[in-house]
Amino acid sequence: MEELDIKLDNQSATPIYQQIAEQLRQLIATEQIKPGDRLPSIRRLSQMLHVNPNTVCRSYLQLEQEQILISRRGGGTNVKPQDIVSDVKAGRQKKLLESMNEDIIKSLSQGFSPEDLEAAFYLSLERWREERRSEANKTVEAAVVQEKRNVIRIVGSHDLALNILLDLLRQKVANLETDVTHAGSLGGLIALQEERADMAGTHLLDEETGEYNFPYIKRILPGRHLAIVNLSYRIQGLMVNKGNPKKINNLDDLSRRDIIFVNRQTGSGTRVLLDLQLKTQGIPSAKIKGYNNVFNTHLAVASHIARGDADVGLGIEAAANSCGLDFLPMFRERYDLVMPMANYNSERFAPMLEIINSKEFKKVIDEVRGYDTSQTGTMTAVP
Repeated sequence: MEELDIKLDNQSATPIYQQIAEQLRQLIATEQIKPGDRLPSIRRLSQMLHVNPNTVCRSYLQLEQEQILISRRGGGTNVKPQDIVSDVKAGRQKKLLESMNEDIIKSLSQGFSPEDLEAAFYLSLERWREERRSEANKTVEAAVVQEKRNVIRIVGSHDLALNILLDLLRQKVANLETDVTHAGSLGGLIALQEERADMAGTHLLDEETGEYNFPYIKRILPGRHLAIVNLSYRIQGLMVNKGNPKKINNLDDLSRRDIIFVNRQTGSGTRVLLDLQLKTQGIPSAKIKGYNNVFNTHLAVASHIARGDADVGLGIEAAANSCGLDFLPMFRERYDLVMPMANYNSERFAPMLEIINSKEFKKVIDEVRGYDTSQTGTMTAVP
């Protein structure tokens, strides 16, 4: 196995062996280390990390006790394969439930509401999914599937509220599948126009009118009978590392020589918003270091900053919170779901629309900072 991406902090209050164990858990959870893979020997890993072999031994032993690793004499230390025996699976499931119950009880006793916990859970889960997602394969063409009665094809802008909606939908409707492609707001409307999508998520600001979505919808989908359903209003701003060490305060700072920016892809609503603001404020994009370094989701941008690979990016507050970043609010925008009126009135879309209008969904989203659900579920017909 190649060298593992483990970084130790000697100034941290967390013991070194626990830091190693936790980072190994993360590498396994994100499948950078796969089930069945053989880990470096204790001696080899201790040399890689410049620590005492006993420290690595203690880390491995902790993960063995958690039934994540398995060691055999003469066979080295391996990640447990996925096809572990059923009694071990049952034991692990029981341990997981006990751990979650303890955390839930502890959080409730500290005054958090069930909606607080649910929002935090979904944010954390989406961050882990983003770590596992291969951006290289997330193109519109790769995600388009043959039309099926029980599949809803969604193309458009990445949004955490939309992800939460789809998670709730999967829980409530077992026989309905969703296929999601993060192709940006403009890509979503084009996919809808070309009938490669059943629904598009969009938040496009029109330069001439200052209005969100409707001018673009009328230009790209003229004469189509559409339903525009508001998912939420949300806050866009600058995501920066904890404590804002580079003292970034506004868009002017993006052109500083000591600042590395990370951007969204062309056609995304966030990119349209950024380019419009740069033009309005007279800031040349050529002076922004990292302007052409792009990702397809808010979480990918936030994760890039959290890893220390960039200093700042434009994104939504929920993504910044999920990755432990500070957030400088700047813009309020409208995020809509666009679909043919026939889909809006269909039985296939009814469960999704029911969830959007439910108090449960709105309560969870309200607990995710950076969203306003006061108009969530309202529908406007076009034309």
